[in-house]
Amino acid sequence: MTLPPLDDLARAILDAARRAGADAADAIVANGASQVIDVRGGALEQAERSESADIGLRVLVGQRQANISSSDIRTETLDILAERAVAMAREAPEDPHAGLADPAQLAQGWDIGALQLCDTGPEPDPAELQRRAAAAEAAALAVPGVSQVQAATAGYEWRHVRLAATNGFVADHQRTDWYVSCAAIAGTGAGMERDSDGDARIWDADLRSPEDIGARAGRRAAERLGARRPKTGAYPVLFDERISTSLIGHLLGAANGAAVARGATWLRDRLGKQVLPDALSIIEDPHRPRVAGSRPYDGEGLPTQRRAIVDRGVLTGWVLDLASARQLGMHSTGNAKRGMSGPPRPGTWNIALTQGEATRDDLIAGMGTGLLVTSMIGSTINPNTGDYSRGASGFWIENGEIAYPVNELTIAGNLHDMLMHLTPANDARTHLSSVVPSLLVEGMTLAGA
Repeated sequence: MTLPPLDDLARAILDAARRAGADAADAIVANGASQVIDVRGGALEQAERSESADIGLRVLVGQRQANISSSDIRTETLDILAERAVAMAREAPEDPHAGLADPAQLAQGWDIGALQLCDTGPEPDPAELQRRAAAAEAAALAVPGVSQVQAATAGYEWRHVRLAATNGFVADHQRTDWYVSCAAIAGTGAGMERDSDGDARIWDADLRSPEDIGARAGRRAAERLGARRPKTGAYPVLFDERISTSLIGHLLGAANGAAVARGATWLRDRLGKQVLPDALSIIEDPHRPRVAGSRPYDGEGLPTQRRAIVDRGVLTGWVLDLASARQLGMHSTGNAKRGMSGPPRPGTWNIALTQGEATRDDLIAGMGTGLLVTSMIGSTINPNTGDYSRGASGFWIENGEIAYPVNELTIAGNLHDMLMHLTPANDARTHLSSVVPSLLVEGMTLAGA
């Protein structure tokens, strides 16, 4: 089936919604293609290519709304989808906060090309992706101690997305993603350890070499050999840059307008108050070129903006879409994100935490005895109190040096206390959407042997 242009498809589904009786509607339509190549033992294990087209429609009947999505984009199907969505909306409870943006609020005059979200080069040849995956696997296997490679993958994806609404908003963008990943296993039998590395970029030219990715995955796995459980106690914990974003993610999740509107957040009374050390800020910047979280407009058509969510330690605002802003008596911060199957929800774009002056090694040297966390599993976090508990593994620090690998332990604390006692390193990767360095937290509880 030949795909219609996305502008025609978006217009057709909105017209169908009006015919079905919707008072207002917005739609997201997309098409794309992807390739994924897996290599094992130097040979092709799996090759997958896919093409897709999808529709997501939200209709409003008065203050009632409903959403429907489909990958069937035939013209004769659009009226059926719209009629079903309107029927669902008429049965839904009223939501006094639902509704499209006022036309005066909509973004205007953006330059999507300035964000460089789509690589202008050709789609890769499958043989080239296979070569990259094989190179990553070979580099990992060349590391002493590595016994096998669990997975070596190279891939590419292109996607074209169009947003349209009955309030007059229309916009679209294209996006590419290139990636290589490798997961290596070191040791044998009950002593096996696994670790990984990978890189994902919008532009192929920015991607790290597969040899570097494979070698780093292998070294990480080999370094974990001989892991043991540390002693239980209270120690400083250094969250490696690989996983430190999760700590800031918990803070931003607690500042999410949907959680604030429900009262289900430990930050509910902290607006305008200190939540980080006064030397630290969290800057949101959705206008960085070649970065995954960049957008000139949000999922409701409002302009995005650079702002300090935390300014010198003080929480300055929530992360709001239109619905949560209306519920809180505030204005949207241009943070609506939209998927195919549901209404917009608040979420952050690119964020960056203030980096420190010390290197990660400097922080390790100053720890004395403590824990360097390089991976975490599971999560028990109370959204109302901020109580925090996670399984972890990494390396034990003694006399300011890495002594041995550790696993099968739990780290615990309270997010408010943890975040107020952060010391950042200077090792954040600035090309990521979340730029967060390694973070030292004083005095967490470790449950080990």
